[in-house]
Amino acid sequence: MKNILLFIVAVLFSLTTIAQEKFTEGEITMKQTMSSSNQDVNVMLSEIGEMITTTYVDGTKSRTESSNPMTGDVIVIIDGESNELLQLMDMPGLGKKYTSQKVEVTEEMLKTITITEGTETKNVLGYDLKQYKIKIIQDGTEMTMEMFITDKIQGVKTQQTAMLGDKVNGYPLYMVITMNQMGAEIVVKSEVTKMEAKTIDDNMFSLTPPEAYEKM
Repeated sequence: MKNILLFIVAVLFSLTTIAQEKFTEGEITMKQTMSSSNQDVNVMLSEIGEMITTTYVDGTKSRTESSNPMTGDVIVIIDGESNELLQLMDMPGLGKKYTSQKVEVTEEMLKTITITEGTETKNVLGYDLKQYKIKIIQDGTEMTMEMFITDKIQGVKTQQTAMLGDKVNGYPLYMVITMNQMGAEIVVKSEVTKMEAKTIDDNMFSLTPPEAYEKM
């Protein structure tokens, strides 16, 4: 159960945003649901229910927050200029933990990615979205992503679009990720429901872990 919970947190916050030079200060709200063809896993995922994440962005910095009785409280802070990432987790049974790392994309990583432009379209929040189909193979495990991207929102990327280099231009407002975890297929659906320009306190983007958190 602990491994599944850690995996869920990792998946949900692999959707964390990395702000680049053209995105102004603001707040992005996204809803996420998870399901599985494995009945036992699906029951557990249904207990988590719909996840709401809120991302605060200011220039090259972002902070994504989520809270759920099953997975606990998670905060991810990224400096898009230095590519530094801090993740704070307060999870049931694990307590307050943090991890920090550099977000880097190598040529070897890009070789594991296949991107195909699709023909379907969607409209989310008034934006016309273009479909991209992505396949990633890492450590023998395949993950597929279906992204619907607008080219009208530039300068802020999710970790998924960041790892695609310059092969995809724009921001995904709707995304479906399919992967296999411990023999069970898991599907994560994400949709941006609100984008609001507002002033964000710079203290929210500190990369210094609070004293109450222990390194994981």
